[in-house]
Amino acid sequence: MARYRIGIDVGGTFTDGFFFDEETKEIFITKVPSVPANPDEGIINNIKESSVSMSDVSLFTHGTTVATNALITRTHPKTGAVFTKGFRDVNEIRRAEKPDLWDPYKDVAPPYIPRRDRLEVEERIDYAGNVLTPLNEAEARRVAEIFRKRGMKGIAVCFINSYMNPEHELKMKKILEEELPGVFVCTSSETVPEIFEHERFSTTIINACLGPVMGDYIERLAKRLQDLGYRGDVLILHSGGGVMTASTIRYYAARVGLSGPCAGACAMSYIARLAGYRSALGLDMGGTSADISFMYEGELKTTNEWYVEFGYPILFPAIEIITIGAGGGSIAWIDEGGSLRNGPQSAGADPGPACYLKGGTNPTNTDANLLLGRLGKSLIGGGMQLDVDAAYKAVKEKIADPLGMDPITAALAIIKVANANMCDALRLVSIRRGYDPREIALVAFGGAGPLHGAFLAQEMDIPVVIIPRYPGITSAMGCLLVNIRHDLSKNYLADLSKVDLNALETEFQLMEKEASERLDRDGVPKEKRKFTRYLDMRYVGQWRSLSITCPSPIMNLDEIVSLFHQEHNRAYAYMHRRRGIEIYGLRLVAEGEVLKPELPKARTKGKVEDAIKEIRPVYFEATKGFTDTKVYDREKLPVGAKLQGPAIVEQFDSTTVIPPGLTATVDEYLNIIINVRGE
Repeated sequence: MARYRIGIDVGGTFTDGFFFDEETKEIFITKVPSVPANPDEGIINNIKESSVSMSDVSLFTHGTTVATNALITRTHPKTGAVFTKGFRDVNEIRRAEKPDLWDPYKDVAPPYIPRRDRLEVEERIDYAGNVLTPLNEAEARRVAEIFRKRGMKGIAVCFINSYMNPEHELKMKKILEEELPGVFVCTSSETVPEIFEHERFSTTIINACLGPVMGDYIERLAKRLQDLGYRGDVLILHSGGGVMTASTIRYYAARVGLSGPCAGACAMSYIARLAGYRSALGLDMGGTSADISFMYEGELKTTNEWYVEFGYPILFPAIEIITIGAGGGSIAWIDEGGSLRNGPQSAGADPGPACYLKGGTNPTNTDANLLLGRLGKSLIGGGMQLDVDAAYKAVKEKIADPLGMDPITAALAIIKVANANMCDALRLVSIRRGYDPREIALVAFGGAGPLHGAFLAQEMDIPVVIIPRYPGITSAMGCLLVNIRHDLSKNYLADLSKVDLNALETEFQLMEKEASERLDRDGVPKEKRKFTRYLDMRYVGQWRSLSITCPSPIMNLDEIVSLFHQEHNRAYAYMHRRRGIEIYGLRLVAEGEVLKPELPKARTKGKVEDAIKEIRPVYFEATKGFTDTKVYDREKLPVGAKLQGPAIVEQFDSTTVIPPGLTATVDEYLNIIINVRGE
């Protein structure tokens, strides 16, 4: 009988594995170097490291950066696009926005498809879906011939107003598939049938670029896993916080653009609820960046528009992630005005921080933490040695001497600037959106998150910090905690006071029918399905809308209207109960339940004193100098252990810092709970 469930997260530096034994409820982890040129090789190496036979695996799911890297590096196969005549440059004109409003020289990244490969055909449909100019089929076949000669592997069909009437796009797709068998073709009306042509075209183009990439990748990976004895579905985590099967990923490849960070957010949500908190901020701090996520009242906050590169939006729903350049390898530097800065530049894994002795000479957060004694002289269970002298030299020469301070003070300043940057991101998703961080827990994970989490909580007045059992493997764990999920949307403009509830119910039923067909292809039993409806609503005259959950079927709108007013007041500190409301769109989330691991409660016994590895001097601002600090081995900490700060907890994949004056306990799931308020 298959007994193991595997979650694997493929990162830029490491490929992490989380293995759960269904019979014994035991968990073990693996970490091997990633193989960027061949990501599936890192997955196979990870499995081999675990010694688990794939014939004993019941579920395999993973998060990946394959799609993200293909977009950033422009390594996707040759892709073309066909537009309504006169609209070929919509994707390059964008919204005329710039990533930095005050920097006229900072350009937006070039479009994914160059202008020479964006062709046009004669056709036109008006705003109401009426055909004004029929599709010129002779031109359509001429376009297909040009694409054939250029060796296109993917093609996006983007016609104006096709969200109201897809007739011409579907006809163009049929012609392309007849003329170019084997080429991946996707239409904007099938990919994301919503108004606003730039966003719709952008999503479709990205989907066309990534379809062949993800299709080939998942096919190759599935074959290798089958050769090793695996007989189940290969699942990929997508940006919406669910997974897709191999049979559907090619058609919605743009959804995996934020696969890895969203896996971490899903795990954060699970861990916080396990520890008894329904609202939590997630800090996933790795080697290059920090990803911030947010759960409120048991639900992860999501967004309907996001991007991998500024200027090219993706309209598929996604867990809202804010990423900033603050990681262990983020470089400290001095700007032209003489101010200390931190990131977004990173030393990465190669050459890495100066203390790695791999050629890096710039001071990083890792170097600063090492100088302050918060990091020990080795990482990854002794697999990587850190050189204090190299870190001292980098901080002294690049930061301390130019600013006229001693290296230890400079190291503390480096960490404080990094923490300030992360606090700004935390405030962006909490305070600036009407949420009080004093009522929210902070889950700190990733290799570097537990080093900084308690200091951020003190700055933000967050009462509790949760450090997961395996902070550095949290994203891999998150891959096992989600369901198969499809998100459908449709524009539906209607005055709420005049809306026909029967017509509204009919539209939702049509969406549920399409969702059921997708879940049929995924092999999800009917009793394992769940549908959740949303209405996009706004005050009449507004531009942006809010998604409000609605019942099935909708019997009346009174409760929905009340929820809209409440959510608008929370989000914008404004509501107007006498103002008209309109429906802007319909959304449906279709989920197929996937069996998830239930983390067992630990029964580890022993004394806290048995976990002490050493006592070493650690610098804290609160004590104004180095303080003798107990260093604990996390593997030996028993359930119920109470730690008094200052304290350091070391483990294979991360290091946790508990500042002076704070207390921490180990809960029954072996999470470390740091009480910031000292109660």
